[in-house]
Amino acid sequence: MNRRAAVRLGAAMLAAAGLPGVARSAETLRVLAWPGYADPDIVKAFEQRHKVAVQVSVVSSDETLWEQVNANGGADFDVFAVNTAELRRYLDAGLVAPLNLAAIPNVATQQPRFRDPVSIPNIARGAETYAVPYTYSEMGLIHDRQQLKEPPASISALWDPAFKGRVLAFDTGGHNFSIAALALGLPDPFRLDEAAYRAVVEHLVALRRNVLAFYSLPEESVQLFREQRAALLFANYGTQQVQQLKKAGADIGYTIPREGALAWLDCWTVTRGARNKPLAEAWIDYMLEKPVGRALTERQGLANTVEGGGIDGRVDKIIWLQPVEDAARRSALWARIVSGERLATLLHPR
Repeated sequence: MNRRAAVRLGAAMLAAAGLPGVARSAETLRVLAWPGYADPDIVKAFEQRHKVAVQVSVVSSDETLWEQVNANGGADFDVFAVNTAELRRYLDAGLVAPLNLAAIPNVATQQPRFRDPVSIPNIARGAETYAVPYTYSEMGLIHDRQQLKEPPASISALWDPAFKGRVLAFDTGGHNFSIAALALGLPDPFRLDEAAYRAVVEHLVALRRNVLAFYSLPEESVQLFREQRAALLFANYGTQQVQQLKKAGADIGYTIPREGALAWLDCWTVTRGARNKPLAEAWIDYMLEKPVGRALTERQGLANTVEGGGIDGRVDKIIWLQPVEDAARRSALWARIVSGERLATLLHPR
């Protein structure tokens, strides 16, 4: 799949009626989400309740998400899911709008640690709240138990020449720079100085040479893992990929490496360009309903912020994502690394 493409899942137009604060005219809610966040039956129930249509687009990386939202000043979508570390970019660029929490009463049903916006980095500024937590997972290592009798102890297993051509990694600059920094033992995987950049770029070139393929979507990783008999997979989607592989019949293990695992907390937020902000907030409130959260957990293996699960038992080895020193630079360098550019030219300005 093209990293810069979003997959359109469908749209229909119906007359809007029955939603307080929403104009009684034809409405389509434009949702930008990650795989598994808006299954067709979940979407259909919302459409029927509010007599609207929902158009869902799916993204495959933080870079794609940024390109889609930023392309037209946020006017192409109404509501989207983003992790807390990335959210700061959208706030700084003025692409998201403060939420009316009174219109999202289901925030009161969330677990206590998700109810206080001030305690969660980047979702609040001043007295305004810009996002509501939805789901979370760490990014561990998945291994084929037929090929690895012992689970990998370190993130450095991704670079192990014994697994050359049998490693699957995620196609993104942001996280890969951070996991390379962890593998190198650098003090802060989210804030790299020039010396660290050189070491990390060299290490990522070595990763490129060791991997079988870089994937974008969780379904793609499952297919590659099974068909190509991969031994090791960096699970960017975390427990979602564990669930999908087990359902596909794969004999796998899941490990949090000794360096710890990066972890994301995804939130729903509303764009500045939302055509109907009350409708977008109604979507966020709907996403917090227990049956919706339970479906996410049962189908995707992901924790929800109402009932919890997953990561809660591994919190001591979790490294929550933070904003990085230069997301654009990481993305540009990653594109050059993946393209096969020689190491000697990578850090020279163009």
